[in-house]
Amino acid sequence: MDFAHFIGGQWVADSDVTTNRNPANQDDIIGTYARGGAGRVDEAVAAAMAALDDWAHASPQIRHDVLEKAGALIVQRKDELGRLLAREEGKTIAEAVGETVRAAQVFKFFAGEALRNTGDAVASVRPGVEVTIEREPVGVIGLITPWNFPIAIPAWKMAPALAFGNTVVMKPAELTPGCAWELANILEQAGCPAGVFNLVMGPGSQVGARIVEHPDIAAVSFTGSVATGRRVAVDCAANGKKVQLEMGGKNPMVVVDDADLDVAVGAALNGAFFSTGQRCTASSRLIVTKGVHDAFLDRLTAAAADLVVGDPLDAKTQIGPVVDQSQMDQNMRYLTLASEEGCDVRGGGLGNGNGFFMHPAIFAGATNAMRVSREEIFGPMASIIKVDDYDEALAVANDTEFGLSSGICTTSLKLASHFRRHAKAGMVMVNLPTAGVDYHVPFGGRKGSSYGPREQGSYAREFYTTVKTSYIAP
Repeated sequence: MDFAHFIGGQWVADSDVTTNRNPANQDDIIGTYARGGAGRVDEAVAAAMAALDDWAHASPQIRHDVLEKAGALIVQRKDELGRLLAREEGKTIAEAVGETVRAAQVFKFFAGEALRNTGDAVASVRPGVEVTIEREPVGVIGLITPWNFPIAIPAWKMAPALAFGNTVVMKPAELTPGCAWELANILEQAGCPAGVFNLVMGPGSQVGARIVEHPDIAAVSFTGSVATGRRVAVDCAANGKKVQLEMGGKNPMVVVDDADLDVAVGAALNGAFFSTGQRCTASSRLIVTKGVHDAFLDRLTAAAADLVVGDPLDAKTQIGPVVDQSQMDQNMRYLTLASEEGCDVRGGGLGNGNGFFMHPAIFAGATNAMRVSREEIFGPMASIIKVDDYDEALAVANDTEFGLSSGICTTSLKLASHFRRHAKAGMVMVNLPTAGVDYHVPFGGRKGSSYGPREQGSYAREFYTTVKTSYIAP
């Protein structure tokens, strides 16, 4: 089946297409998706500009109703959409359906935010003058989304952008256009006016680059690699655009001597290996104090070896495939590098079948100076770093260019409180995996992980609105 761009309320085909294949079975073709370029972006921006004034000044009830209905439609189709997500990205069916439900929850939350976009009225220092402070839409927003959460991340960018009266041009990842296409279809069914939301599929070098440089796009929200994100930041600054970046992570999970090892192993197993490790919040550095290091390592190794790797549509599967051949090749290079750097590599073997299957890998005996402990791998691999005590563990946890999520497993309230205050990360988890967040609170990090205002929750308003102060004299 062929899937077209969505521009100005119309489905627009292209002669060039991308074939979307199941990473668990390369013979399973999901569909062919239009592959546009800069010209399609120009058409989409023109449509978004034409629709902007009416949408920006529409009653918030209208925006609420569109987003609420979109959320309801996603819930109605959660099993179908979850199956699509599992086929195109490789998440297990349970994770895929869960991500789909999360997308619905995001739409419903921001339906409410459309009605809660409050301002302030304050007394002027000048007699007889009134002062009001209001939040208004930024304008046309460019959204560039990644492949690893192909329905949740588009949702948590689209929904607030639309809730606050902006119009949108979105480019999904080339590897996973199917979920984004379905969201465009759902918005149309929900009554979103023509031109308010536009979907242009294609390569980042053409579609993404034009979104960033287009003079009528007022702001860009990007989630992806560090290298690309930094280029986006430079280009947006040069063109005076508001920019929001979510990039990489090398997230630590600290396990101290007093930890409940059942909790610690479970949190590490989930954080490091679920979603095939293809999460920016994955626990890729497991920092363990010497008193429990050996016991933790043995238990984690055994638990990882027991994880079922296979077809994501099989309910018994716990780890699906790597997303594509390129990612698999990168993972294999890091496996080799871990051995070369002196790690005891446990696991990491390839699975069977016509897909990109890989078993979890543990890099025992790692140090924080190794490349495998400093570079984001984005695969089911984790370094185990042995430290003497909590103080060293905290120092190692913070010794990274990233700062997205940081975790600790401990039964000590004192250590948990100290870690929460001193971890240099945007999110801190205590006795929980470093991956796994709520949709109604801010998401984002520090240092090389994030740039600009936070995503999700009420904090999303900061990026998707601009402040106007008005002075009124009678």
